[in-house]
Amino acid sequence: MPTYTVKYSNFNLSQKQKNSLANDISDTHSKFTGANTFFAQVIFQKNEKNSHFMAGKLVKTKEIFLNGQIRSGRSSKVKKKLILSLRKILIKNTNLKKDFVWVYLEDLLPDQMIEYGEVLPNSGQEKKWFNSLTPRLRKRLKKMEKRK
Repeated sequence: MPTYTVKYSNFNLSQKQKNSLANDISDTHSKFTGANTFFAQVIFQKNEKNSHFMAGKLVKTKEIFLNGQIRSGRSSKVKKKLILSLRKILIKNTNLKKDFVWVYLEDLLPDQMIEYGEVLPNSGQEKKWFNSLTPRLRKRLKKMEKRK
């Protein structure tokens, strides 16, 4: 499951902004990787006041940082499109200038990840993995899947 952690400093995100960001991030991940949206989770963490430093100095500007942990196996071209789209989403939903936006992607090996209690498939093998799940879990995931 791609886990996207959104950390932000010196401003607040409304629930509406969080909902929009979570939807946009999940949809974008699905669009560029082909993975179902039920694989994407987004976690928001506001940095405490006076807890964000750069170059050893307290950050006083509004900053947002998105760290995406994704399954390895995607091409550099796909990841570049994904990372640029994620930056665009952050800018659109926060109105921050791009020099206050940070996006990192980390590749994780699928066989070193367990989600929904099962080891993840290689990229492109999601359908086979899904079909191997219990009927109860397949039903749960189908309910979560966004209709495109």
